[in-house]
Amino acid sequence: MDMRKIVKNAAVSAIAATLVLICAGCDRQPAEPAEPAKPAPKISIEDDRPEEPSYEPVIEETDLIEDSEEAVDPPNVANSFFAERINDEVFSRMQGKSFPDSCTTSRDDLRLLHLLYKDINSDTCEGEMICNVAIADSLVDIFRQLYDNDYPIEKMVLIDEYGGDDDASMADNNTSCFNFREVSGTGKLSKHAYGLAVDLNPRYNPYIHKINGETLIEPENGKEYADRSLEFDYKIDEDNLAYKLFTGAGFTWGGSWKNSKDYQHFQYTP
Repeated sequence: MDMRKIVKNAAVSAIAATLVLICAGCDRQPAEPAEPAKPAPKISIEDDRPEEPSYEPVIEETDLIEDSEEAVDPPNVANSFFAERINDEVFSRMQGKSFPDSCTTSRDDLRLLHLLYKDINSDTCEGEMICNVAIADSLVDIFRQLYDNDYPIEKMVLIDEYGGDDDASMADNNTSCFNFREVSGTGKLSKHAYGLAVDLNPRYNPYIHKINGETLIEPENGKEYADRSLEFDYKIDEDNLAYKLFTGAGFTWGGSWKNSKDYQHFQYTP
């Protein structure tokens, strides 16, 4: 056979096979057009980092008020109200002053109180007071409540700092308790001689009494506070927190006496 015929027949066979394949694909459904590719997201190193926590949260004022009701006392406050026996160092400070040789009150019946109090600016101060063991726990509780309520007390040191001189202590507005002495103008022992009375902010709450028809006001620099119709700092009356706490614990108030008025004075009778 002629070579040209062989090549021609092979070409025709190839074309025929191609046409068969094309026709076979005519029954298929057209493919869905591919969705256009989305652009790749931009990567930001800063955006991918986790947010750093804030260490200085803003506290609303209302939150502080609510939290304060459940606040836990700092250890220095919680541990600063207590009573203890009179040790030798403290007793040496008392001898010949609040505890003279003629003292008939037993050292064993007295206790040293460690207290905190607030001054007129609500600053915390440390105080000391000596009292009878019978009222020690009550006084610790009373002065703790006064402290918690920002009740102002100007000074609270042992009266021995004034040599046992009650007049000097009152004039300096010092709050005190035990001092073996007599009631002013009498030969009778005071409740202070037993450690059963407290004089609170005495200059602003003076002792007013009469001797031989003459009205005396003690301390002398408390005369301007004898008029109890006036309003002033440290004033004690029946609406005062100190009055409510002391009388609620069984003390009587000298401001309620009929024949004299001792506005600074709270005493306990066992």
